[in-house]
Amino acid sequence: MDDIIITTTNDLPGYEITQVHGEVFGLIVRARNVFSNIGAGFRTVFGGEAKGYTTLLTDSRNEAVERLKDAARQRGANAVLAMRFDCNEIADIMSEVAAYGTAVTVRRV
Repeated sequence: MDDIIITTTNDLPGYEITQVHGEVFGLIVRARNVFSNIGAGFRTVFGGEAKGYTTLLTDSRNEAVERLKDAARQRGANAVLAMRFDCNEIADIMSEVAAYGTAVTVRRV
């Protein structure tokens, strides 16, 4: 079992919050490679999934969550409540993904 519980809800059924540590986030910025850009350009003409971008964003989300967990651990938390993602594009060549939420300590009731 993972040591940090992540949930998108504001509470965690079966647990009580014993301490609130505050807002935490995990952030990653990745540059797209030229082949993904070319492939995506063809997809806009012919339609279909841009698999290079799908992989890029999936990997980015997973890495952002891992960094979120690290930030929660550093604060002494064992859970993150109300986790959300925020995604942005930087200069049309990079993708930014942030995972954020409230770091808390919980205990099973």
